[in-house]
Amino acid sequence: MSPADTAVRAPDVAPAHVRGAFGRLLRAELRLVLGRRRNIVLLVGLALVPLLLGLVLWFTQDTALGGQGPGFVARVTGNGLFLVVAALFLCLPFLLPLTIGIASGDAIAGEAATGTLRYLLVVPVDRTRLLVVKAAGALAFAAAAVLAIALVGLVAGWALFGVGEVTLLSGTTVPVADGVLRVAGIVAYVGLSMTGLVAVGLFFSTLTEVPVGAMAATVVVAVVSAVLDTLPQLAAIRPGLLTHHWFDFAELLRLSPDPGVLAQGMYVQAAWVVVFGSLAWARFTTADVTS
Repeated sequence: MSPADTAVRAPDVAPAHVRGAFGRLLRAELRLVLGRRRNIVLLVGLALVPLLLGLVLWFTQDTALGGQGPGFVARVTGNGLFLVVAALFLCLPFLLPLTIGIASGDAIAGEAATGTLRYLLVVPVDRTRLLVVKAAGALAFAAAAVLAIALVGLVAGWALFGVGEVTLLSGTTVPVADGVLRVAGIVAYVGLSMTGLVAVGLFFSTLTEVPVGAMAATVVVAVVSAVLDTLPQLAAIRPGLLTHHWFDFAELLRLSPDPGVLAQGMYVQAAWVVVFGSLAWARFTTADVTS
């Protein structure tokens, strides 16, 4: 092979090698995140929420407490699809942020604490690529957490209460297929609403070698945001708070959902992802973690 041929083909070989290395790194990260015993326990714990809620409602539906409950809980006995919505509604304030905060806060700090981060960077692995892989792993876990609630809620709701036409918040009834699509949209909206929190956790994870500290800081941000969101004195900044639009998924249960309401929530999450993702990148690509 002539030098000229080598010069022409080299640019084609290098990108394929890089893509292959990135794919292996991503697959390894996903196996680590989704196969870690602690994370499996967290997912099982979340999956038990709709199951326990459904059983409680099933046993009490013929008593004086039947049909009572906050939010969408009272609708569950009439249609099992609402068990998915009710479970997400109950998990959103604390359980989901706690679970996702643990996974995202551990993404970088956990590797640093065990010393494997230094090994990865000495190999070497490009820091930006590694950060993207860690972010993908945290996002995959967040998606798995939301899906665990939704899938168990759907199966338990169908088994305990059956699935039929869905009565919207306006009182209008829509066919089952329409109702399933709306519930799927709610699941997707909740999952996307967790992306900002993942970015926050990733940023804190680059600041420390103590995973518990990063996990706690991530959860505290979600809790503080929720507290600030209740103060009318902060009306000017409330629309930009991390948690302000989390419950806007209820818009999908209106006869004619307003796309602007749903888009606003996604814009806020995108802004948090950009800001804290950039901070995480700036910190991780400049920090001395190899000494």
